[in-house]
Amino acid sequence: MLVTDFAFELPKGYIDGAGNLHRAGTMRLATAADEIYPLKDPRVQGWPAYLIVVLLSRVVTKLGGVAEINPGVIEGLFSEDLTYLQELYNRINGLAPRVMSVRCPQCDERHEVEVPILGES
Repeated sequence: MLVTDFAFELPKGYIDGAGNLHRAGTMRLATAADEIYPLKDPRVQGWPAYLIVVLLSRVVTKLGGVAEINPGVIEGLFSEDLTYLQELYNRINGLAPRVMSVRCPQCDERHEVEVPILGES
């Protein structure tokens, strides 16, 4: 069975307008539409760095008791939490480099090496 939803806990947490802290949430796998439609958003066209805000607002499906995840919620995250969600997005969608621990046959030292994604050279 394909897992499409991933639970997470933010390092710091989102503080809503009432002062409530929300840390536990869920992110789903991205679809092609999640990556394409935000490119039409005028905020993204005017400021490409805003893409991650719109993208995360589409794939974060739950964050504590927050009723609706929208770009304003993502904007309100602390930097550490935004970075955490970006890394989670990359990892679950197969965009993060894969690292493997290997032992050198000549010096017998262990090293971390990046394993290319299939189809890459």
